Amino acid sequence: MKSNKYQRRFYRDWINAKGLYLTRLAEKETDLQVLTDKPAEESFLKERIRLYRSQIEDYISKDKRFLAALKPVEVELNAAPIVKEMAQAAKKAGVGPMAAVAGAIAQFLGRDLLKKGYREVIIENGGDIFLKIRKVRRVRIYTGKKKPYQGLSLRIRPKDTPLAICTSSGTIGHSLSFGQVDAAVIFAKNAVLADAVATATGNRIASTRDLERAAVFAKSVKGVLGAVIIVKNKLICWGKVEFAA
Repeated sequence: MKSNKYQRRFYRDWINAKGLYLTRLAEKETDLQVLTDKPAEESFLKERIRLYRSQIEDYISKDKRFLAALKPVEVELNAAPIVKEMAQAAKKAGVGPMAAVAGAIAQFLGRDLLKKGYREVIIENGGDIFLKIRKVRRVRIYTGKKKPYQGLSLRIRPKDTPLAICTSSGTIGHSLSFGQVDAAVIFAKNAVLADAVATATGNRIASTRDLERAAVFAKSVKGVLGAVIIVKNKLICWGKVEFAA
């Protein structure tokens, strides 16, 4: 059974990103790992994280639906850009806007770093990743201990980035999910969208019989580039997906 308590992100112990500088930051529920081609300004990162969190929190204080809704909600025209993007992605995926919060912070912070001149950026926010890379990198999919696809990795090529890779699980982690998927991995150019669609895809899976239906849904969402969905000993994938040896 999943727990709502904080769970240590043990998978970070496996990171091997040669040539990159590592920065880890935590601000309330936001727990990020940032990899960059030159040392990151920690004060800048903290300032931006606090800004985006405050924009989301301020909007929630005016409209509680934004926090609790499990379905899309309309937001005000003058809402902050991060709030608008979360609402738009949620509408495409058919979920509540907070389903996209981790991907949103990763996406917005990634944009900020690229604008500041960083040439290689990888931001990991739980199961949600934004990356712009200059050399081939591998991203591992974790489905749990002693599972058939343990150790499965994706090969990500520089020409395909900036790219978002977001994962939802009904069996691992503390995030809300109504499905029983071990990993629903969604590829998109935008991490806000990828995060929302990963949640929506995972929610559609109660057993291995639902794999194809869930894949068809993910494929139907404009902006989604590919998917890998794993339940127990079954895997289905489509789109621009390359597995590493």
